Amino acid sequence: MRFAPDMRRLSWLVARPIAHRGLHNHANGVLENTSAAFAAAVERGYAIECDLQLSKDGEAVVFHDWTLDRVTEATGRVDGHTAAELKAIPFKNSDNRVQTLAELLQQVDGRVPLVIEIKSRWNGEERLTLRALTLLEHYAGPYCLMSFDPHVIEVVRRYSPFTIRGIVADRIIDDSYRKLTVSQRLDLRNLTHLAHTQPDFISFYWRDMPWAPVNRFRQAGCPVLSWTIRSPEAAALARRYCDQITFERFLP
Repeated sequence: MRFAPDMRRLSWLVARPIAHRGLHNHANGVLENTSAAFAAAVERGYAIECDLQLSKDGEAVVFHDWTLDRVTEATGRVDGHTAAELKAIPFKNSDNRVQTLAELLQQVDGRVPLVIEIKSRWNGEERLTLRALTLLEHYAGPYCLMSFDPHVIEVVRRYSPFTIRGIVADRIIDDSYRKLTVSQRLDLRNLTHLAHTQPDFISFYWRDMPWAPVNRFRQAGCPVLSWTIRSPEAAALARRYCDQITFERFLP
């Protein structure tokens, strides 16, 4: 099994807490995964976690939910709209619009690290990953790609082996995993895919820590992040088993 040679190479990844979907505050009208949330994170020097999906016309757009309904003034699936259509959709109670990855890169401009999650429908789709790699090829700032789906990380490894890549994981208890085969779930739960995904880091659900495969990964000198921390008390617990937290709803 190959591990990152030491944690110093990824010191930028663990140097500062990571703002989950940007530094958002819905009560104050700053919604997740918006330019306002990213600007707030940059202002305070936090790294930014964000989500990517594929638009109808194959563009990488910054959005978490599969549908637009919860946080925008529109409805329907994200991939049912072109990038131009998505960019015209306002977030609720906000003048922010859905951004493309290219727009996010221009906004952040290397000032803080980007921790970018590639959303997956677990169907072997590679277009989103390849589009992200193309857009990031000449980006000068610190960034990494991660996903729950090992296939996504294998694609990153295959086409861009020097791109920092990570696995997002938990103990595979949630009902959302029922669509996967038993073999897939065991592979995810026990992290046996590490031999071929060869991630540089793991981002693990804090309530599921400690977990033996994650402990072994960290003991081998590779960084572990935790998601998603929502209080100072949870942060204190998570920091016992990880090297940096991904947070929201408070300022660490």
